Amino acid sequence: MTTMAGENIHPFRIDIPQADLDDLHARLDRTRWPDELPGVGWAYGIPRDYLEELVRYWRHEYDWRAAEAELNRWPQFTTTIDGANIHFAHIRSPEPDATPLIMTHGWPGSIVEFAKVVGPLTAPRAHGGDPSDAFHLVLPSIPGFGLSGPTRSAGWEFRRVAGAFTELMERLGHHRYGVQGGDWGAVISREMGRTRPDRVIGVHLNLLPNSAATHEPGADELDALSPEERERTLASWRRMREWTRERQGYADIQSTRPQTLAYGLTDSPVGQLAWIAEKFKEWTDSRDRPEDAVGRDQMLTNVMLYWLTGTAGSSARIYYERAHADYWGAPPEPSATPTALADFPRDNFIPLRHIADRTNNIVQWTQYDRGGHFAAMEQPDLLVEDIRRFFRKMREPASG
Repeated sequence: MTTMAGENIHPFRIDIPQADLDDLHARLDRTRWPDELPGVGWAYGIPRDYLEELVRYWRHEYDWRAAEAELNRWPQFTTTIDGANIHFAHIRSPEPDATPLIMTHGWPGSIVEFAKVVGPLTAPRAHGGDPSDAFHLVLPSIPGFGLSGPTRSAGWEFRRVAGAFTELMERLGHHRYGVQGGDWGAVISREMGRTRPDRVIGVHLNLLPNSAATHEPGADELDALSPEERERTLASWRRMREWTRERQGYADIQSTRPQTLAYGLTDSPVGQLAWIAEKFKEWTDSRDRPEDAVGRDQMLTNVMLYWLTGTAGSSARIYYERAHADYWGAPPEPSATPTALADFPRDNFIPLRHIADRTNNIVQWTQYDRGGHFAAMEQPDLLVEDIRRFFRKMREPASG
């Protein structure tokens, strides 16, 4: 399970100083709690009673050292690309002919998202699967996020990240490979496939950028669709309208004033926790709390990677950089690389096939009846099988 082939690749092991954990505990003990309106639930943001319970668990029961040891089971490395430190796990399959696959997280995620899918993807034989479905996995942290942060220069928008990750795969000796991602990982993965079809054999996504309704559909537009797609288009518009009215505020802040936000989140662990845990409730297939959809410890380990690295601000900057890039607002550029979408119903947007087909080479489109934005955490078995099924169609002799 070694990673070699490239230049300037250094082994890495997570080893957080105890002083950092002691500081976290002291801050949690001194939390200054705000007031709250009675009976409003989640309408104004994350409820205080739930957050107090979560903080008590974080302070007194959650075990970072156990999580750290679990993460350190993955071979991890760092390398410098385009002036940025890139952290990644490189987990080779025991199957020599496995297909290389780079999986990219989003915000507010991390490589922790993939903990439940690594085993089945790299070692299907040990998980009741077909060994021909094996993958060599590369799990990078996006520049500015967690162990790849903070970035030290402006301009790290998704196209630059895609270029850096393409270079990373070259350094690892993977010259033909698949890409997979959701959230920002989907945007980055699609860009890798669009720009390097000579390298990328297929793009598997659990969120498809620029595929939802962005305006209220007119009669002529609806009349051209099948009844099923017509209903889906109206539902997509309703969800987009609700998103714009109720849920887009975090993105507007991170797109305009990430530095101002960073002071509060970097100084207050409860602030950082609230900022992220709210999204794990709103974006998942949950009922009353995030734990309906994702494991509490896994969610807290994800939060810890932001807190311990102080990357609340630098991870938010990817929103700013995209919103201020010269291509912002332009139509998406088409991609000819074969693309698959695993559509989980509680994700933020409802994708539309007739829009997606305009700029993507869709060869697999699967709608599921459960699951949300964090598919690898919420429905790992469904995601694994969807990835396997797609790359069976794409498979060719691996050269990396």
